[in-house]
Amino acid sequence: MTKIAAMLADGFEEVEALAVIDILRRADIETNMISISSNKKVTGAHNISIEADMLLEDIDLGKYNGIFLPGGMPGTNNLDGCEKLCQAILDFDREKKLLAAICAAPKIYGRLGILKGRKAVCYPGFENYLTGAEVKMEARAVKDGHIITGRGMGTAIDLGLALVEELAGKNKSEELASAIQYR
Repeated sequence: MTKIAAMLADGFEEVEALAVIDILRRADIETNMISISSNKKVTGAHNISIEADMLLEDIDLGKYNGIFLPGGMPGTNNLDGCEKLCQAILDFDREKKLLAAICAAPKIYGRLGILKGRKAVCYPGFENYLTGAEVKMEARAVKDGHIITGRGMGTAIDLGLALVEELAGKNKSEELASAIQYR
């Protein structure tokens, strides 16, 4: 079964995280909310707290098929400062496992050098952080190989549906889009 690690850090963008997680779970894709801190309670950028399913220190990310990074500030910077997560991202890239990020979070992939020569999108103003990427700011979500990026909160559903299409097929993605009254 496909397993996605949705990484959460204090200061994450709540709608981006929860919309994508909700869509993946509606598609019956096992998605775990993982806190990078030593506390399962994670507070978002707009002071909304949620309880993660597990702590990063307690799991082996290598057993997952994909990693999803929500944006938000300072959440993105907190994710970027997590050495264990950044090493896992590099491992996933080397193994061509799914990597997804939205809003400011694609800057982490840019800093790690994994966007070179790839199409990507991010929140306006963060383009310079996507080192070596061909930035496609007209797109809501962009897939290039095993990396999928989204522009921001208003495109969270687009990113979620792109992930469902990648993991469960176009028919499932279209079925889900219809069921949630998106298209």
